[in-house]
Parts: sequence; C-alpha cells; structure tokens
Amino acid sequence: MRRYIIIGSGAAGLSAAEAICGRDPQASIQIITDDPYGYYSRPGLAYYLAGEVPQDALYPYTEAYYRSLHLHILKEGVSRINPAEHTVHLSGGRILPYDRLLIATGATASLPDTPGVKLEGVVTFDSMLDTLHIMKLAKRASAAVVIGGGITALELVEGFKIQGARTHYFLRGDRYWSNVLDETESRMVEDRLKEDGIILHFHARAAEIVGKKNKVEAVRTEDGALLPCQLVGIAIGIRPRKELAQVSGLAVKRGILVNDHQMTSNPDIFSAGDVAQVIDPLHPDGLLESLWNPAQLQGTVAGLNMAGLTTPLCRPMAVNVTRLAGLVTTIIGQVGEGEVKGKQDSDTNSIMRGDSEEWEEVPNAVVAETHGGHNRLRLYIGDRTIIGALLMGDQSLSRPLQNMIERQIDIRDLRSRMLGPDARLKEIILDCWNSLPYLRAPKNPYAPKIA
Repeated sequence: MRRYIIIGSGAAGLSAAEAICGRDPQASIQIITDDPYGYYSRPGLAYYLAGEVPQDALYPYTEAYYRSLHLHILKEGVSRINPAEHTVHLSGGRILPYDRLLIATGATASLPDTPGVKLEGVVTFDSMLDTLHIMKLAKRASAAVVIGGGITALELVEGFKIQGARTHYFLRGDRYWSNVLDETESRMVEDRLKEDGIILHFHARAAEIVGKKNKVEAVRTEDGALLPCQLVGIAIGIRPRKELAQVSGLAVKRGILVNDHQMTSNPDIFSAGDVAQVIDPLHPDGLLESLWNPAQLQGTVAGLNMAGLTTPLCRPMAVNVTRLAGLVTTIIGQVGEGEVKGKQDSDTNSIMRGDSEEWEEVPNAVVAETHGGHNRLRLYIGDRTIIGALLMGDQSLSRPLQNMIERQIDIRDLRSRMLGPDARLKEIILDCWNSLPYLRAPKNPYAPKIA
C-alpha cells in the first residue's frame, strides 16, 4: 500500500487526492493543512463576505465523502520535509513517512512596508479565517480603506460596503487594474463603484496607517491628508508559499519549479496550485496562476502521476469568470494592457488572486465594442486565431469564445471583417460558432468545465 501525503487542503490538494484514489483505491492518503477550516471554496468567500451565501454553502463535501477517498485530514503545520528519508516533520513533533508527496501550500497575501501595517484592523483576504476576522472587525467600523488592485481589492471594497462601512478605495495610478483592463473597462467599473457610494482616490498612496492602542484609527496619505477609518484592507498581490520546498532543497524561483507532470526537482515530490511555477510549450520559463480551475487541473495531473499513470499537463488558456463592481466579467488568454505603457500596474507588486500571468501578455491587433451601456467585448486577434478575449456584462459569447480560443480555430476568413471599422463583432463570432457544431464537444477529459 503506497503512502501519499498532500500538504495543503485547497483545490489542488483535494483534486490530487481524488485522482490518487481513482487510480490507486488501496492508497493511504493524508492531507496536512494549517488551515483550521480545511477544504472550502476560496472563490466563494467574496459571496459570503457580501452576505449572498451562508458559510455552510462553501463546504461542498461531507465527512462521508472524505472517508470514501480513504482520506485522513490532519490540521497541523509542517516544520520540514526530509526528502532523503521520505519523511514529513509536523510542528507538533510527529514524523510521517511517505512514498509520494505533494506540496500544494498555495500563496499568501503580500504586505507593504507601510508603517502601521501590523495594527489590528489591517486585514488581507486569503482565507476563511480572514473572512471571519473581517466580519468581526466590521461591526465596529464606520469607515474603511482598501489599498491595492485586481479582483481581490474589489471583493474587499464591496464586502466592506455591504458590512456597513463608508468605503474609500486608494488607487495609486489613474485607473483601475490597468494591466488587464483597457481604459473603457476601467471606467465602467469605476462608475459603478461611484454609483454604489464607494469613494475613489486616484494617485493616492498611504504613507502611514495611524493607530491608537494598537488599533487602526486613520490612514495618512503621502500628501499629508488624514483619513479616519477603523479598517484597512490590503490587496497588493500574493506570494507563493515556497519556503518549505526551498529549505528542503527543491528547485524554486518565483514558485516551486515543476515539469509538465507537476514533478519537482525530486522525483517523489510533486507540486500544484498557486505555489507551483508551471510550464507549457508557449511559456518555457514558467507561469504563476492563482485561478481555481488551473489549480484543480494541476492537482489532478499531479495525483495521476503520483499514482503511476504518466500524464502530462495539457494547460488550457487562462480563463476566469468573476464580478467587477457587479459586472460579470470573463477574461480569456492574452488580454494585457498595462505593458503597452511600458510599466506594470502600480497598485500591485506581484500576481493577484484570481489572476494569471498569461493575461499580462500584450498581443498586437485589438478590436472592441461597447453596447447597451454596460456590455463590453474586447478581442485580441493573431494572424490565424483569436488569442484573447474579455467580456463584461453580456456573457452570451463566453462559451463560444472559450472554445474558439482554446481550440485555436482558424479565423483568417473572418479576420478582415473583425478588423473593419464598422465590425459587428458579436454577430461575426456567433456566425462562426453556429457554423462549427463540433466545438460543443469537450476537447480533453482534464480541461476545466466551460461555464
């Protein structure tokens, strides 16, 4: 009976356990996690904070399901790994042997070096523990400030507002999420935030978080203004939790380096999820992603390989469906905007939750149309294929575009129409989609389901 240990209870860890059990039903599988809440839906935390779903809805699996996987969950920290002896050392002193090991430790929020960042009332939004802490602090908060960019910053902005705090949003640049959104899309989001009563501060930088009796009472800006508040949310990016791998002698760069089978530099140790720096043919130096579906896919591939079924990662295009100020938004493939100006988004210092480094790549030809006020379609078109898309509001083209981009459908016959000055993009895409019925079949069994 082969012994498997999985460090981390997120999407990658549980997907690996499911894959191992399916391939090796007699396996002994242990998940070790320092998260007291175990496995839950990380994307669902924003909906819980906003009061849209109850806490119980974030736990999709029962204890009976875990037992069916022959899975034992240990809620304890790991102090070190000894690859030579195939052992994992727990913080409580126990030593566990393994035959195959998966490191799926995820990522943690980055913090700036701003004075006062350690005060009570300064929060990040990584986990269930963070969410419950925010909800507790919000009960006494009449005003809040959010610092950062991307999806997580808006989750905090909207969550603070729902919790009853007058919410200020600090943007260091001149618009929201300039690495991924174009100016029209940024303004659409900003306008809706203003309509909801959010106070936007452009070119705003926090010089100090001011406290009294170790609690937040204000934010001082670089121009000297003092903004009273009791809650400060930080969302400037995340960093992979690679320290355990690093001290164990595994190869790391920005994350834990893995090959196309999710194997690390040690043949009996694998890695998946936010902590893994994955490769594919188009990105030989590796990519970091913080998306739920890729984490599940990487975990599945890691689990299959750990159980002896040689399976390469067939990495799909980066796709995420999210909400930005209430606008359902789908981001697919290469849609980058910020590097056009020769700089990165000033509101973040690294990859963010719900983000993929692939999005930041800037293609050449771009076409876009806005209709109905809050509906936006932006396409990036290569010589032969569509290589990226962003849909905001109307999602009727979401599934067609995900399939067309992932399958690299040849659009040379349509390219001139798409790039024309009066192009009706939605009509062109639907015509193409309806002419290719085979696109409705899934491409491969390990690809994430298309919403």
